[in-house]
Amino acid sequence: MTGDIKKSVDQKMQKSIEAFKASLAKIRTGRAHTGLLDHLQVDYYGSMVPISQVANITLADSRTIAVTPWEKKMVQTIEKVIRDGDLGLNPATQGDVIRVPMPPLTEERRKELTKVVKGEGEDAKVAIRNLRRDANEQLKKLVKDKAISEDDERRAQDEVQKLTDRYVAEVDKMVAEKDKEIMTV
Repeated sequence: MTGDIKKSVDQKMQKSIEAFKASLAKIRTGRAHTGLLDHLQVDYYGSMVPISQVANITLADSRTIAVTPWEKKMVQTIEKVIRDGDLGLNPATQGDVIRVPMPPLTEERRKELTKVVKGEGEDAKVAIRNLRRDANEQLKKLVKDKAISEDDERRAQDEVQKLTDRYVAEVDKMVAEKDKEIMTV
């Protein structure tokens, strides 16, 4: 009974970590990486699809992403989506290849980005703590329904707390790594 709750909480906390990783991937550092364009969607014959489904995305060099659409008529559409995206990028088309140079980050922008990273980290920690609270409420309900003893509840709460501590530490570690990555010139 308590094992099910623990397993469920562990899985949900792992999902929170994965969601946090995904949101960190969108935060740009000085270097180019293809994951930056993952969340941008283009209109392809009436349906919105990620750019990666209509073009080949590669790194031309450490500061430039090259986007090669599979259909020539998609070049302008993709270029417009990248330009209008929330990343502050300015793509340039050369033939049927869209080159997306990464502008260097200013010191001020780097500091802003570290604040964003810390905010995302706090959100992830809040999500993890909410999962802990939900698990503890489930355990209290089991005690109230006399499905488990109070000792079992205490043990299970300790295990849930250990999981929470482990995942919060993982979030802190990821925030520190991303900060270091952003501040490296």
